[in-house]
Amino acid sequence: MSLHWTIDPQARLFHTVCEGNVEGHEVHAMLDAMLEARALGYRKLFDGTRGETRMGAMEITDIGVRMRSLHKGDVELGPLAVVITDDKYVLLGRVLGMLAAPRRPMRIFKTAKQAYRWLNSPSILASLPEPVS
Repeated sequence: MSLHWTIDPQARLFHTVCEGNVEGHEVHAMLDAMLEARALGYRKLFDGTRGETRMGAMEITDIGVRMRSLHKGDVELGPLAVVITDDKYVLLGRVLGMLAAPRRPMRIFKTAKQAYRWLNSPSILASLPEPVS
């Protein structure tokens, strides 16, 4: 499996790292895990710097549509930090645009260190939604 994630309820952090070729079913499994853990309100760090994919534009768009559907309703989403290299932005740009919701902070970074710094900033920590019980 090329997609690895950790869920830290105490820190309210969902951290995903890509290594190698990422398949669509892996992304869906990650989203299922996030929903099962009730982690939509957590801070999220997605590090795609070491990942690749052979998914086509349609499959990537379908994943983006599923992710965007999580924005519906009264669910408050936690901040999202995405770490990608410039060459991957072309492939993921459409999905990232779909995820840019006005109800949650989102930023794109070149390094995980920058992303962690932002996710741990006082303004981001203060913006976290109340935990779902």
